[in-house]
Amino acid sequence: MRDAVALDLAEATAAETAQAVRGGDATALDVTEAALARIARLNPTLNAFTEVTAGRARKRARAIDADRAAGKPLGPLAGVPFAVKNLFDVKGLPTRAGSKINRDLPPAERDQPLIERLEAAGSVLVGALNMGEYAYDFTGENVYDGPARNPHDTDRMTGGSSGGSGGAAAGRLVPLTLGSDTNGSIRVPASFCGLFGLKPTYGRLSRARSFPFVSSLDHLGPLARSARDLALAYDAMQGPDAEDPVCTDRATEPALPALDRGAEGLRIAIAGGYFRKGLASEAEAAVSRVAAALGARREIELPEAQRARAAAYVITASEGAILHLDRLRRRAGDFDPAVRDRLIAGAMIPASLVMRAQRFRRWYRERVLKLFDEVDAILAPATPCVAPKIGQQTFVLDGTETLLRPNIGVYTQPISFIGLPVVVVPVPLAPLPIGVQVIAAPWREDVALRIAFALERAGVAAAPKPSL
Repeated sequence: MRDAVALDLAEATAAETAQAVRGGDATALDVTEAALARIARLNPTLNAFTEVTAGRARKRARAIDADRAAGKPLGPLAGVPFAVKNLFDVKGLPTRAGSKINRDLPPAERDQPLIERLEAAGSVLVGALNMGEYAYDFTGENVYDGPARNPHDTDRMTGGSSGGSGGAAAGRLVPLTLGSDTNGSIRVPASFCGLFGLKPTYGRLSRARSFPFVSSLDHLGPLARSARDLALAYDAMQGPDAEDPVCTDRATEPALPALDRGAEGLRIAIAGGYFRKGLASEAEAAVSRVAAALGARREIELPEAQRARAAAYVITASEGAILHLDRLRRRAGDFDPAVRDRLIAGAMIPASLVMRAQRFRRWYRERVLKLFDEVDAILAPATPCVAPKIGQQTFVLDGTETLLRPNIGVYTQPISFIGLPVVVVPVPLAPLPIGVQVIAAPWREDVALRIAFALERAGVAAAPKPSL
C-alpha cells in the first residue's frame, strides 16, 4: 500500500476503498488481507462469520490487481470485501441457512446471482455470515452457531435474522454485507447495529439460488455504513433474472446519479397512528430528529397497519410451514425447538384464514399506494427500542411488558407485507444507535436513498464507531 495513513481500511467505506484500489493507493490484496486480519481478530468476539473464504478471496484480489497492472478498467466496487448471510448459495459451501439440517447438503455449485453481480463490479467475497435458523428470527441468536453480538455492546443482540450481516458491517470486519428481509430481517439489524440498510421493492433483486423462508415476502438487500455504499451495491445488483419468477424485467434504474440531489423537492410525511404507539424514548427521539432535519411536519396514517401485521404473521407461518413439512417429518429433533414449534403451529393454520389474509393484503396495498399520490416518502420507526440484551425474553411495549422476540418487527412487518422499498437510516444516539425507516413507493429506491444521503450529509444519520 502506498499510504497506509491516508486510508484507514477498517473505517473506509466501500466507495473510498474502491477509489483507492482504482487509483493505486491500495491493492485489492492489501484490502483483502486487512479484512481477513480483522475477521481473525474480531470474529471470536462478534461471532458474525460462520465461514471465511480466504483462499477464494486472495485469488480474486490478485486477479483484480493483475487487471489494474494490465491497464484494464476496474469496476465501481473494485477490491471491496463483502460477505453474505449464509442462506445465499456460495460455490463450494453448503447453504446452511442457519440450520443444523442444511449442513448435510452438498456444496453449492454456483454463487447466488447477487454475489456474481457484486463480483462483476469488482467486489471480493470473504465469507458467509451467521443468522437465525431458517430466517425465522428477529434477534440474531442461533442455537447451533451461537448469537451474533452487537459491536456497540457485545452483551446485546444484533437483531435478526441477518444478525451476522449487521455485526460484520457495524464491527468494521467488512464495509458491505448482504442479508434477507421477510418481515424486517435487514431493517432490524440495521437499527440495532447502527447501519444503513436497504430492503428493495419486492421483485427488484434476484433471490435465485438462496434458501427461501416465505417466497411471497422474501427480499434480499445490502447493509453498509453509508448511503452511497448502499446505492453502489444496489445499482450493481439490479437486473432481470429468469431464475427468480418474481424478479422484475424492468430496465436497470440506477440510484447513484441522483444521490447528490438529496431530499430537494420531495414531499415527506411521518407515519402516525399505529407507528406512534409503543415507542421507547430513543425511538421517538430518532424519528423526531430525522423529521426535523427534513422539515417533515405532516402526519399520515397507513390504514389498518395492525391488521397488516397480523396478516403478515398468518402468511409467514403458513408458507414457512409448507416449505419445511418434509424436514419436520424426518428431522424434527434437529430444529431449534422454538423455530420447530412456530412451524408446526403454522402448518395448522386453516386455509380459509390464509385466504382472508391474502385478500386483505391486496386491499391494504391498494390503500397504502394511494398515499403516494400525496407524498414521496414516509418516515417510521424501524424498531420500538434499542438493541436488547442477548437472551432477553420480554420488554415494555406501549406500557405493557410483552414478549420480545415476536414484537421486534412491530413497525417493519406492515411495510414488507406489501413489498415497499425501505432504507433504514441509523441515528447515533448515546449509548446505542437506533434506526428510522424511510419508505418510498414501489420501484423508487432512489427516493429513499436520496433522503438517506441527505440525512447523512447533514450529520443526522451516521454509522457510529463500535466500542470494540
